[in-house]
Order: sequence, then C-alpha cells, then structure tokens
Amino acid sequence: QLKLVESGGGLVQPGGSLRLSCAASGSTLDNLVISWFRQAPGKEREPVSYISRRADSIEYADSVKGRFTISRDNRKNAATLQMRSLKPEDTGIYYCAACNQVVCTWRRLSTYAYWGPGIQVTVSS
Repeated sequence: QLKLVESGGGLVQPGGSLRLSCAASGSTLDNLVISWFRQAPGKEREPVSYISRRADSIEYADSVKGRFTISRDNRKNAATLQMRSLKPEDTGIYYCAACNQVVCTWRRLSTYAYWGPGIQVTVSS
C-alpha cells in the first residue's frame, strides 16, 4: 500500500521560501499523478499544483503561479514543491496526493486515492 509523507514545512517570514517534499513508500510513484493541495484555517482544501506521470504536464493555481515550482524524481520516489515569495495567505496545511486513475482531474479531491497526513506552513512576521 502506497504511503505518502510530507516534510519541509515550518514558519517563514513573508517573502521567504520553503521547500516541501513528498516521500513515497510501499509502492512507486512512477505511474501516478502527483498534486499538492492546501487547507487554510476555516477554509476548504484547495488545489495548488499538479505534475503528470512523466512531468510533461504541470499546472498551478493562479494564486501561486510564478512563485511555486513543482517537480518529481521517480528514481527517488518523491516529489517537491518549491515555494518562493511566500505570502501570509499561503499559510495552511499542505498535502501531497497521488492519483492512480487513467484520467486524473487534478483539481478534484475525489480523484486522489492516496494522501499524505499534511504539514503546516505558516507565513508570518
């Protein structure tokens, strides 16, 4: 059974950077679509970014375009989310998720069979 675990979160000042990692165990990520979601206090979980199986298709939420970069390393069985120019509104719990369907509608939560437990990112001065 695939297990995902996020790391790299924490407290950062506005304008700072963080690099989140999503490590997989129990199975490989090779044939899975990977996405990042986040959930701010009192709000619904929202999509942040998506990367296809071969990294030939990438998507970002408008709110993070130009500031966040998603990547994956299938040899290391991991994915990353590089976050720059962080804003207070980026605060929340960040989750990595994996989709094993033939077609993955990346913004839809029900698409994903596997989720990490989430990691806190706080952007505050």
